[in-house]
Amino acid sequence: MDTPLSTIAVVGLGTMGTGIAEVLALAGREVIGIDISEAAARQAVTSLEASTARAVGRGRITEQERADALARFRTYDTLQAAADAELVIEVVPETYEIKQQVFRELDAVVSATAILATGTNALSVTRLAAESQHPERVLGLHFFNPAPAMKLVEVVSSVLTAPPAVEAVTRLARELGKEPVAVGDRPGFVADGLLFGYLNQAAAMYEANYASREDIDAAMKLGCGLPMGPLALLDLIGIDTARTVLEAMYSASHDRLHAPAPVLGQLSEAGLTGRKAGRGFYTYDAPGGQDVVPDALTPSPEAAAGTGREIASVGVAGSGTMASGIAEVFAKAGYTVVLAARGQEKADLAKSRIAKSLERSVTKGRLTAEARDETLARITAAGSLDAFAEVDLAVEAVAEDLQVKQQLFAILDKVCRPGAVLATTTSSLPVIAIARATARPEDVIGMHFFNPAPAMKLVEVVRTVLTADDVHATVRTVCSKIRKHPVDCGDRAGFIVNALLFPYLNNAIKMVEEHYASLDDIDAAMKLGGGYPMGPFELLDVVGLDVSLAIEKVLHREFRDPGLAPAPLLEHLVAAGCLGRKTGRGFREYARR
Repeated sequence: MDTPLSTIAVVGLGTMGTGIAEVLALAGREVIGIDISEAAARQAVTSLEASTARAVGRGRITEQERADALARFRTYDTLQAAADAELVIEVVPETYEIKQQVFRELDAVVSATAILATGTNALSVTRLAAESQHPERVLGLHFFNPAPAMKLVEVVSSVLTAPPAVEAVTRLARELGKEPVAVGDRPGFVADGLLFGYLNQAAAMYEANYASREDIDAAMKLGCGLPMGPLALLDLIGIDTARTVLEAMYSASHDRLHAPAPVLGQLSEAGLTGRKAGRGFYTYDAPGGQDVVPDALTPSPEAAAGTGREIASVGVAGSGTMASGIAEVFAKAGYTVVLAARGQEKADLAKSRIAKSLERSVTKGRLTAEARDETLARITAAGSLDAFAEVDLAVEAVAEDLQVKQQLFAILDKVCRPGAVLATTTSSLPVIAIARATARPEDVIGMHFFNPAPAMKLVEVVRTVLTADDVHATVRTVCSKIRKHPVDCGDRAGFIVNALLFPYLNNAIKMVEEHYASLDDIDAAMKLGGGYPMGPFELLDVVGLDVSLAIEKVLHREFRDPGLAPAPLLEHLVAAGCLGRKTGRGFREYARR
């Protein structure tokens, strides 16, 4: 096993197998591509020719390097071709029967020192290894799609795997320019173990008609900075593949969050498996296509439109970062803004925070000095909510405490003129409970901005069962005028973003509790394997562990799902005062400023 792994066989030349073969060939390895389908083998060669030609065109490799890589890739239709391979990577269909047959046949073909790697992302490596005559040389080598671009490789050891085999493939991964992460053998490993639970919950959210597919995907892209929405990602992965992964995860965890959403089974049985079929959650221009085309579920601009109320002036209640940011957003868009706080001094301080923010925009060339002055002139700082008497829209951005918000809305009910729209920016509290503090709940709606409000494009628009149609239409129109993207959702805990984000974060904490993987490996896996801008523990420390725990408790209380119960480690850290960056210590320690 202490060989340089210079000759490598790839069994299965689908999208993933072809991608892995390309990575290996460009890195100077002799690659033996094996597939029982001659068409698949031809397509693999064609794909490699096309992708390397693009690489030459972009200046990433030379024409000679391309020619050498193509010469190192040879295709065959029998496993006998793997006889001289020092490493075999199988990427055949995700079933035990097919993979076990491949391993049994390879035992009779390869040398005693060859390493056998499975590319599974859902099945038990231990169970596959048990079918081999030499289980100590079997491990998992999980690349991510597209293999040439994605940096993460999960190196999966079973209880039977010999350490030299792990060391050899880990060294190979680094030589390929990848970032190897060592993980144990359980369904989904790290990245998919966290990712697929999140994807499953998004599918269940869509199935429940809680939000449209477009709004769910837009919410997670704009609210979390993800490269792709969950339903579009399910279409890319393959809905049948996702269902298989989730079945394996559920059989191991018995966590209801991993039980495949029924819609995944329905789509799979209908052959609507995503991009490869030309239709899944979305409809594509052709099987294997990537361009979404309109279908019966595509919302029309007319459907989203409606007659709303005239909004010229806006009141923002609060003096914190979020209130200042929201007031800045409205003033930039040309609205007259009243920024009210508990006392004139706090209101003036909040306005000075806006002035500093605008000045930074001028310094960075994003705003002219004239626009800065005009924006500031539109904002009036007030020390009392009485200043909201004539505003058309009142937006509260005070502490995330139901009693505090109810008291404020009771005041707004008395102060604001009839017909004014009253909006709460709550991220987790029931909007209807806030609305009932007024005598006009039909005028109340949720407008959940994301922090920092001037930069984040998303606003979750939350209707209660009592919200008037024209109030909903008004807020959607206002969102467009302030250059935000509105997504509609109902009045339930977490709305869209937090309801999908925080169970994922909670599951990451459980992985650490179980000593399955380290903080650093989990963060690296999600950034490199999922394209996330931050790893879960980086994000938890930024959000604040106390805030995260509060949201987890709200979700658990609302949905009563045991899988949503806050991880004990999170509760312990909060109890110890380790709240993240703001206290200098959370999951990690930070230098005090």
